[in-house]
Amino acid sequence: MKADKFDTQSLKARDKEHFLHPWQEFDTLASDGALVIVRGEGAHVYDSDGKAYLDGIGGMWCVNVGYGRAEIADAMAQQAYQLPYYSAFTDTSNPPAIELASKLASLAPGSINHVFFSCSGSDANDSAVRLVHYYQGRRGKPEKKHIIARDCAYHGSTYLGISLSKNRDETDEHFHFMDDFIHHLSVPDPYRRPDGQSEAEFCDALLAEFDAVVAQIGADKVGAFLAEPIQGSGGVIVPPAGYLQGIRQRCTDLDILFIADEVVTAFGRLGHMFSSLDEFGVQPDIIVCAKGITSGYIPLGATLFTDEIFDVISEPGGACFGHGFTYSGHPVACAVALKNIEIIEREDICGHVREMGEYFEQQLQTLTDLPHVGEVRGRRFMMCIEYVADKVTKELLPDEFNISKRISDECEARGVMVRPIGHLNILSPPLILTKDEIDTLVKVLRESVLAVEGELKST
Repeated sequence: MKADKFDTQSLKARDKEHFLHPWQEFDTLASDGALVIVRGEGAHVYDSDGKAYLDGIGGMWCVNVGYGRAEIADAMAQQAYQLPYYSAFTDTSNPPAIELASKLASLAPGSINHVFFSCSGSDANDSAVRLVHYYQGRRGKPEKKHIIARDCAYHGSTYLGISLSKNRDETDEHFHFMDDFIHHLSVPDPYRRPDGQSEAEFCDALLAEFDAVVAQIGADKVGAFLAEPIQGSGGVIVPPAGYLQGIRQRCTDLDILFIADEVVTAFGRLGHMFSSLDEFGVQPDIIVCAKGITSGYIPLGATLFTDEIFDVISEPGGACFGHGFTYSGHPVACAVALKNIEIIEREDICGHVREMGEYFEQQLQTLTDLPHVGEVRGRRFMMCIEYVADKVTKELLPDEFNISKRISDECEARGVMVRPIGHLNILSPPLILTKDEIDTLVKVLRESVLAVEGELKST
């Protein structure tokens, strides 16, 4: 259906009346209504009035191969005609799930050869923790159930996922969080390290904090460490050199599993199918993924784990892994993932990201001459701009300035989507972005930041 066939006002009215959005800001939606997106093609989306937007967000970190891929839609339809669904519980399976598990095992690093399917990154992180607890129990160490994560992480929005994240805002007082077996370390943010401290000294301090937390809990009680290679929604935090490798070595020495949450960083966003080893030199025991596994065309999550873990949980003796979802190994979702991965490989999208990602970083860095741009950070197609009141002190602007939302609104008016989070604008575009599209995105960002800075001067 063409965009001009949509009744925008009717859609907005019914949206307000019936649809509770993720992270809905009630006052804003009540006054402005939703932007209704009806179509996507390449790196662009179109609203119900026909206006085009360059999607600098990639949907939600996930539309890796871009919009409008007919062969993915065809794979979806063909599988739906043949077998739309059948349970994978206990001892039934289906060809797409088998083929995808085999493919992921071939792509994953080290001895990661086993896959548990779920519906989202949140589910996949929940499953990783359940797997850790089951593994530790099966090896006779049921007390090793504590999980160490990090402040300002994002591991999902389920009850367990958000508790693991500790990425909480002022509305959190209205929710409840698990905290009896979850512990959090400081954010490994080099930009916010103490004054006078080198990045190497900062890394050493973070590793010492890990040591102290493990000692406080007891290494015999810590089951796993969980981390995004680059923290995503927590601010696109790239940890200091040596940080992940240092924690990996400590986990090995102390019999603690290392879980890499690659929900965002897998399937090309940093230029690799999986980033932990190829980008950061770290071999995980468990990898969690979702989003780019299907480029967002259909929900799917996966928890990948090593032979060593599988050998323990599958030891003879009548054991049953009592965890799963109705849609685990959904044949349509797995067929879509297989086609999506085929496209990524066939078109060398990872190579494109390594090339264009460097250009993207360079062009975004040109924004640092603007008065309120404190830092541009990230890697390749996972980037962030942090705004400050003062570049020397790094003091933040008052919350009521709402700077990132004001800038994203200016971008939207100019036909570019960027994501506002607090004092940050986050960029995670489709991985097919061209040089010209990068130039357009950066140009619009500059115009938008200048427009908002002009407003701030006049207040």
